[in-house]
Formats: sequence, structure tokens, C-alpha cells
Amino acid sequence: MAHVLLRHRDIDDLHKLSVYQDNGGYEGLKKALGMSRAEVIDLVKASNLRGRGGAGFPTGLKWSFIPKNAPETYVLINTDESETGTFKDRELMERNPHQIIEGALIAAYAVNARMVFNYIRGEYMDASYAFEDALRECRAAGIVGKGILGSEVDIEFYTHFGAGAYICGEETALIQSLAGNLGQPWSKPPFPAVEGLYRKPTVVNNTETLANVPAILVNGPDWFKQMGTEDSPGNKIVCISGHVANPGNYEVPLGTTYRQLLAMAGGVRGGKRFKAILPSGGSGPIITEDALDAACSYDGLTPFRSVMGSASVIVMDETTDMVWAALKMIHFFRHESCGKCTPCREGTYWMEQVLHRIYAGHGTEADIKLLESVANNMTGKCLCALGEFATSPVLSSIRHFLPEYKAKVSSAAHQAARASIPVAIG
Repeated sequence: MAHVLLRHRDIDDLHKLSVYQDNGGYEGLKKALGMSRAEVIDLVKASNLRGRGGAGFPTGLKWSFIPKNAPETYVLINTDESETGTFKDRELMERNPHQIIEGALIAAYAVNARMVFNYIRGEYMDASYAFEDALRECRAAGIVGKGILGSEVDIEFYTHFGAGAYICGEETALIQSLAGNLGQPWSKPPFPAVEGLYRKPTVVNNTETLANVPAILVNGPDWFKQMGTEDSPGNKIVCISGHVANPGNYEVPLGTTYRQLLAMAGGVRGGKRFKAILPSGGSGPIITEDALDAACSYDGLTPFRSVMGSASVIVMDETTDMVWAALKMIHFFRHESCGKCTPCREGTYWMEQVLHRIYAGHGTEADIKLLESVANNMTGKCLCALGEFATSPVLSSIRHFLPEYKAKVSSAAHQAARASIPVAIG
């Protein structure tokens, strides 16, 4: 299958501007510049391209929310990519950067933005150098800057580094960080489309989302909808890691099953048996073998009380201690909580404390109930999605692997009982 996004695997040196142009690069931008801004938005709407960062919001619809006569508008690329087990945007930036740049320029033209910022995860230095090289080529060739491609449209393009904060993957926290403020989300409204960066209308799109746009402009929405499913059209880059033989990025049509993904990655490594999957890193509820034939799509895991998210698939084999896994994930969320809202700040702290107690062999049956209570009391009460995500490893691991929790507290109770038996003297 020819790649739509990971085209560098089919075409050598695609990161170079000349090679990218020889293979149809910037033809989508040329076509967009010959259309009205509304026509470009309508075309992307018709494709039903949905956000690839996890939320799955329709891209064209998001663009259409920008006020038509706004004097100052921004486009932000979300390359924060801090979700556990996600590494797709890094490969795109390193090996196919021009497709991201072209998609962002089309988005900027569509919403009448004169400036694009790529907000990059602070640890992605090597990837960002490759992206900056591509930007320099574009600026020298008149693709970025004043009068792009000989038109009367001016669009500047800049990169900006975050500091490795997971919370800045949330769009309002990203905007705050980019503006030089503390990276914390705000309550909506106002929505970024009305009042975003520097309090101006702003579009925030994931890196992979924008990489889809040039091909949609060139080939049309009907071509795009031939791939994937009716509700989840197009291809998706799936990051597969964990206990598999061949971890890495795999570009597949949406609707591919998790069993097929597992087979593509060479199956569970070392001849071990499959145990569970984190379908969207630590953010998505755990799924087990009964969900392997579900579709990797925006709605495919709904019957199994989970989500595809950004499709960062982490596979766990039979040797995985699920209480340990839940503890590792909660530690991550507690560490990454921005602390702005009480349910997340306090809830993640207490879940980590209780999980640590259970894992260390000092827990009780009541602690399992306490974990569920804390998680359920966080649900629906947090300022942004991070707090909601933090409940997933706790509630789903208890739902699927309660015997492992009970074995740990039973062992603790047994040890406590033995310690209370009087020792005979003499």
C-alpha cells in the first residue's frame, strides 16, 4: 500500500524541497490559492477529516468557526506529542516536514491567518532541526513569507519549543505557553476560534491532521473517503510499542482491527501470551482480548468503554503486573498535572498514594473501593481532559483485573494476621 502520510518510506530524500516538489509537493497549496477561502474550508469539510491528535473533531468545521472578517488570525500546529507511547509526529517532522508545512499554509490561507506557529515538544530537538531546514528552503523559494508562490498572500512561519509539559498538548494550555504564560488550560468559553493566541481568533491542529490536507486538496474529498470507514475516513498513523516483536509507526486505513495491528507488529514478542492493550497510551481505558477485533477508529472502541485517542497502542504480555502498570500511569498523570483545578491536583495525588500502598503490600480491600471512589469523583469535574484521562488506568485496570488487586490486598492481610499471632516464650 502506498503511503499518504509516511511517504518518505516510498520516496528517498522526501525531506528535501526539490524531491518533495518533484513528487507533487505544494500542488495542494497552489490549488488552494486559486480557490476562495470558503471553498477551501468547504472542501476539507466534505472530506470529513477528523483531528488526529485524539479528540477527532472535524477539521473543516473547526476552521469554519473563525470569524470571517477577523483582522488578525493565527494557525498553531500542535507538535507537543507528550502522550505516552506516541511518536508519529516526530517521524513526520524528521522525514516528511514539507507535507506539514504545506498543510499548515493551506489552513492559514483558509482562515486568513498571516502567521503560523509550530509548537514543538521541548525534547524534539533533532526533529525540529530537520523541520527548520525545510522552513529555510521554503523561505528561500518564496513558499513562506511575503507573496507566497507569487500570490498576494503573506504567511510567516515560526517554530516554538515547549518545555516538555504534557498539559501543553491541551490547546488552551498550549496557547498560554506560546504566549509566554504558565502552561495551564482555561475554562471555555472563550473558545480559541474566538479568542486564542494574544486574544485573537486561533486554529490549533495536530501535526498529523495538517499532513493530510495537501492530498485532500489535490485528490478531492471523495478520494479521501475511499480510505477508512464512513465515520472515520482516511489513513491513520498508529504508534505500536510495548511487548511486540516490531515496534514502530504503521500507517493503516482507519477501521483496521487491533488484532490486525498486533499481527503487523509481529505479535507478542518472545512467545508470550497477550494480556492487554493501552489503545491510546495512558489516556485510554485498557482493553483486553475481547476487544481485539474492534476497529481502530473514532467509535470502534465505544462498546468496550475505551477510545482510540491518538492511536498510541501499547501492548502488554502475560508477565505484566497490572497494579504496577496502573501505578506507573498514575505517577505520570500526578507529575504532569498543572495543579490548577482541585479534582485533578488532589485526585491524582491520592490515587498514586493508595496505589503505591496496594502495590507495596500494605493495602486493604477498602483501598480498592477508595481508588474507585476517588476516580469516580474526579470524572466530569476537571477543568481539562488530563484529569479525566488519569482515571482511565485505575478504573479500567480494576474492571478487568480485579483479582490482581485482591491478590495483593489478601497477601497484605495474611501477613498482617501472621504478625499479630503471639509468639510462645520458653
